[in-house]
Amino acid sequence: MLVITVSPFLWQLSTSLKSIQEDIYTGTPSFWPERPTLSNYAEVAETIPVWSYAVNSLIVAAIVVAGNAAGATLAGFALAKLRFRGVKLLLGLFLATLVLPVEVTIISQYVTVRSLGLADTLLGVALPGAIGMLNVLLMRTAFQAIPPEMDEAAIIDGATAWQRLRHVGLPNVRGMLSVVTIFAFIGAWDDFLWPLIVLTDPDNYTLTVGLQYLNGTFSANPRLIAAGTMISFLPIVIVFAVLQRFFFKGVEEGAIKG
Repeated sequence: MLVITVSPFLWQLSTSLKSIQEDIYTGTPSFWPERPTLSNYAEVAETIPVWSYAVNSLIVAAIVVAGNAAGATLAGFALAKLRFRGVKLLLGLFLATLVLPVEVTIISQYVTVRSLGLADTLLGVALPGAIGMLNVLLMRTAFQAIPPEMDEAAIIDGATAWQRLRHVGLPNVRGMLSVVTIFAFIGAWDDFLWPLIVLTDPDNYTLTVGLQYLNGTFSANPRLIAAGTMISFLPIVIVFAVLQRFFFKGVEEGAIKG
């Protein structure tokens, strides 16, 4: 499974490091570049504003991650630990939104974003994904896994809902919160259809939209296409490398801190 999933990325990396003198169409291609070079990355950066596109994607991803980390945590805690009228109805509405495909709501989302004056803006790109319903349900499940005795003890000690969330809830759901963060970042970074619809100014393009020009500009040179692909893939690796210890720690502990 590791070979199947990782080998395409390694092959793209190998192709992006091959020089123009090296034949990549040979019948017996070589995985290791004969003369590794970074000139392909430099040429991509000189031809299209790839770093500007990357900054735009990072801005969108940061808004989406912040919205999901805060919004999904608060909503998940409320659905799991607070008792109020209509909680089951709200939970049913959250579940119902998961049934609808993106194509059904994308027109209404665009009309809403345009009416708010956010069309062709990075905030307009990030707004629909700022809180994912699946992330809310994941956080609700994590909060529900906390033993009720811990919550009851905090209530007896006079803790408010905010104090219970901060001192009891959050320390026990860091593993799930890292999962939500990773999923939110990957979803925002890899999104192509929604930014393509919202954005019209090339200066506001995200990386996924901007890289589509590589297929036309460099259709005869797969080395440069591979270099652009690796540029878009690198931030995902960095985010996962930073958060993986929280992710696996949360899995090992069952999202409960003893």
